[in-house]
Amino acid sequence: MKKWLLAASLAAICGGAFAAPLHLDDVQTKNRQIRKYTCATGRILHVTYWNTANGQSFALVPVKGKQLLFVNTIAASGAKYQAGSYTWWTKGPRADLYDATAGENAPPMLSDCITLNR
Repeated sequence: MKKWLLAASLAAICGGAFAAPLHLDDVQTKNRQIRKYTCATGRILHVTYWNTANGQSFALVPVKGKQLLFVNTIAASGAKYQAGSYTWWTKGPRADLYDATAGENAPPMLSDCITLNR
């Protein structure tokens, strides 16, 4: 039943973009966590995390008014998630959002985001 949670969430994000429901039989979610972050700018983010039975992790992060699905990738420390040119990097209760198109040495789009409900 949990595999439908991810599929239903993806369908809700995309609205009517799909003619048929998206079924991800090989992705079985183990748990879902919703975290609320407050960033240095005062912006509040609601981020949903999914951990799957096969070890994959996903994060649903709002970026520029759209919900983007990020996939966990290798990180030296913390948990690093990628969606296109964007990186959501968490380390303990902190997180930063980067845009690779801004340049290698560019500051984060959002920095010092601290989770309020850990």
